[in-house]
Amino acid sequence: MEGQKQTHQFKTEVRQILNLIINSLYSNQEIFLRELISNASDAIDKLRFKSQTEPGLLGDDPEFSIKIKPDGITQTLEISDNGIGMTFEEVMENIGTIAKSGTAQFLEMIKQAQSEQSLTPELIGQFGVGFYSAFMVADKITLITRAAGVPKEQSVRWESSGDGSYDIQYADKEKRGTTITLHLKKKEKDELDFTDQWQIRRIIKQHSDFVAYPIRMDVEKEIPIPDQELIKDKDGKPIGETKRRVVEEETINTMTAIWAQPKEEIDDKTYEEFYKHLSHDWNPPLARLHMKLEGTTEYDMLLYIPSKAPFDMFQPERKHGVHLYCKRVFIMDDCKELVPEYLRFVKGVVDAPDLNLNVSREILQQDRLVMNIRNNLVKKVLDLLTDLKPEEYEKFYAEFGPVIKEGIYTDHNKREKIASLARYKTTKSGDKWVSLDEYVKNMQPDQKEIYYITGDDLNALINSPLLEKLKDKSYEVLLMADPVDEWAMQSLHEYGGKPLKSAEKGELEPDKKDDAKREEFKALFGFIKGQLEAKVKEVKASDRLKESVACLSGADYDMSAYMEKILKAAGQKPPEVKRVLELNMDHPVMAKIRALYEKDRQNTALKDYSLLLYDLAVVAEGGKLENPARFSKLVGEMMNQAIGA
Repeated sequence: MEGQKQTHQFKTEVRQILNLIINSLYSNQEIFLRELISNASDAIDKLRFKSQTEPGLLGDDPEFSIKIKPDGITQTLEISDNGIGMTFEEVMENIGTIAKSGTAQFLEMIKQAQSEQSLTPELIGQFGVGFYSAFMVADKITLITRAAGVPKEQSVRWESSGDGSYDIQYADKEKRGTTITLHLKKKEKDELDFTDQWQIRRIIKQHSDFVAYPIRMDVEKEIPIPDQELIKDKDGKPIGETKRRVVEEETINTMTAIWAQPKEEIDDKTYEEFYKHLSHDWNPPLARLHMKLEGTTEYDMLLYIPSKAPFDMFQPERKHGVHLYCKRVFIMDDCKELVPEYLRFVKGVVDAPDLNLNVSREILQQDRLVMNIRNNLVKKVLDLLTDLKPEEYEKFYAEFGPVIKEGIYTDHNKREKIASLARYKTTKSGDKWVSLDEYVKNMQPDQKEIYYITGDDLNALINSPLLEKLKDKSYEVLLMADPVDEWAMQSLHEYGGKPLKSAEKGELEPDKKDDAKREEFKALFGFIKGQLEAKVKEVKASDRLKESVACLSGADYDMSAYMEKILKAAGQKPPEVKRVLELNMDHPVMAKIRALYEKDRQNTALKDYSLLLYDLAVVAEGGKLENPARFSKLVGEMMNQAIGA
């Protein structure tokens, strides 16, 4: 008995997405069926897992399946499952809203795709809007669902024409699960007929063949009429029809757990289709790893390295891509315990027969088998990345370089191995990426340290005055322009037996100190420090500069200028740390300032020059001036004097 109907408005972002889907042209309409079947499979997965501890939920319906019912007369397509179903509240939450994260990005990307009149299928899968994709082919959708374990009177009926609102009410449904009925749009010329059994069979074979549960459809076919039912002539030969048309239920998909098969029996196309089914990513994977580990414990592992990074790679709430099974029983699809954060891009399946089916997150974190699997998985994936061809690894690094480098500071045991996978542009590499191994191999004979500099702009880094003496000595410098490098360098103190040294901090000493000359400038530097007391902790002769007049550096354990910038951008207040102002004693400007200082120490221009030297150093590192108007005025006056002279 149906309850009173309620009408609700979709949330704003859902209306926007529905409008784009309904009023745009798409080149891959058929993906809606993959998405609805995937949702049905997920619903069965959830019930199957829950029934391990609550077997009563299955009642008298223990055999899981997904049923497809096309009807060419009514122009409807029905997709039903006997999974976990949904309560009234769950329907309101799951269907009336949309994924909490990524909505803005999705709308932006879908609008871009709209301008090209083509929505790429991976967008639908990645952004969790699979249900809404059905509005590409339907002008009305009816959903009836009954949650496992609840009375049939608490079933729910949901219906919408995609016009910005939906109706919802209580209903009667005899069995648990969900039935979705699509009232199909009128087919235009050359469009697919989604009530055609051949088309449905083709789509399911292409996109959903690996779903773990039988996808069934009533299929019309010809079968021989039994001999005893045939009408025959006097010679015993059949008269009339020898076959009759019948409708039989048929399982369309193979349900193959390919991770449990020997890899020599699986071709590349099958591997690729399984990846697409598993990941909802229509880009082919870059690489794969399929293995069976045997010994004290046994488990199967099929892992993929994607060729493209997902949109939510750096969002904290994103799901990991490794599915955990036990004897082909689905456990969970977001198994963070198996994969460290820096490998969160890995997709795949791990099937561990000895795992406890009552497993929980808490047990997983301490389970010795899970720890064993995790250690092997990490080792094998890092080996796989190491063995990629150079051109393949370059593609991988362009997508996932910042992610893999997170492991340098989060995985102490694998730090050196992960560091070997890092790549950097350098002062000598041009457009090429350089590994730390290559850097060490190319070090100058007298060079003792690996030099690096961090920042957010490669062009600014390579032209930094901090590198002038290092370049002059032909020392190569790593240019680190990812924020993650700041944290990585706090953990990676050496590589290949060579210490890592920031070109921005501490003493570089590429040349011997000229103590006599430093003594000559000592008084002037003391005066300049007095003028800049609030800004710098020291003014000294530079062992970094060759052509520029001034730069800012820090002590060995000070925070870098880039780290300070990152923290401020994140809304954090970094600790107050004064920098060191380094001045080039060989620069003609410093010789003239020294001469002026020795002639007239009370000259007011000396204060202006002190402030100008500091501002020049700030500008050189891409910093923000406290008083840009004063800087502009001083530079203008000096230009006027120079031109006048």
